[in-house]
Amino acid sequence: MLLVTGITGHSGRYFLQELIKIKYEGPIRCIVRQTSDTSLIDNSGLKIEKVVGNLDDQEFIERAMVGVDTVIHIYNIHYSPVIVEAAIRNNVKRAILVHTTGIYSNFKKASQEYKNIEKAILELAKDKKCTTSITILRPTMIYGDLCDHNMSKFIKLIDKFRVLPVINGGKNLIQPVNARDLGKTYLSVLMSPDKTDGRIYDISGEKPIKMIDAFKLISKELNKKTIFINVPLSLGVFIANVIKILSLGRINFVEKVQRMGEDRCYPHDAATKDFGYNPIPFEEGIHIEVQEYLKKKSCLDR
Repeated sequence: MLLVTGITGHSGRYFLQELIKIKYEGPIRCIVRQTSDTSLIDNSGLKIEKVVGNLDDQEFIERAMVGVDTVIHIYNIHYSPVIVEAAIRNNVKRAILVHTTGIYSNFKKASQEYKNIEKAILELAKDKKCTTSITILRPTMIYGDLCDHNMSKFIKLIDKFRVLPVINGGKNLIQPVNARDLGKTYLSVLMSPDKTDGRIYDISGEKPIKMIDAFKLISKELNKKTIFINVPLSLGVFIANVIKILSLGRINFVEKVQRMGEDRCYPHDAATKDFGYNPIPFEEGIHIEVQEYLKKKSCLDR
């Protein structure tokens, strides 16, 4: 039995599509919320059991783990410890966890929490009583369609404004990963336990790209003539702090601005070596996303 969390989410949907493509024959149990759109699950043709519940409910997690051989936890790194603990108690053979390269950030306060989460999980794995093999996947900035919370925002901004400020001139490097590539990655890791069990992988895009070059690609795809104005990092952080103070903390972009001043690119050599990871070029991925945006915009304008 395969247990999956987050299968109706952004990258989870592409994982389900990969399972459908290969006509996965094993039984699958999917944890979903009452409000989740399960139409793709319902029409998948696969042996899927839907269980509605909340990952804050420990008893629910325990019930969901019964009879499970492998769990793929896509939904939210903060639930990883309770997922792993339940997996160990129920003698689940494998746990594949989707985390984040945000763990490497020098500015993101949450990065310390990410480190603490992974440290606790690895300590559990070292216990002599633990028979669960743990694999951790760390995606970079995820993009790919209008469901993402990254490039889709930039697309809307560049489409709306002719002049845009860019922190540090957009010189920092990013390496966004397409959600479609993540879906393929989850399947590859699932199907190659001999090579991936007990490993940690950074999952990034094809190659690093400067933030400003990514913006220019979006502008070109939108057929816009956008003027990008350089804003020093220190000034950007100052403005973000002023907004935070004036909004009494309700609007807090400080860390997001700080992260725009650091490189966020990580090699995926280990993933390529172990399971043939081969991500699509950013140019191809952003073209698909911009076209989806324009199509949706055209429909709304009618």
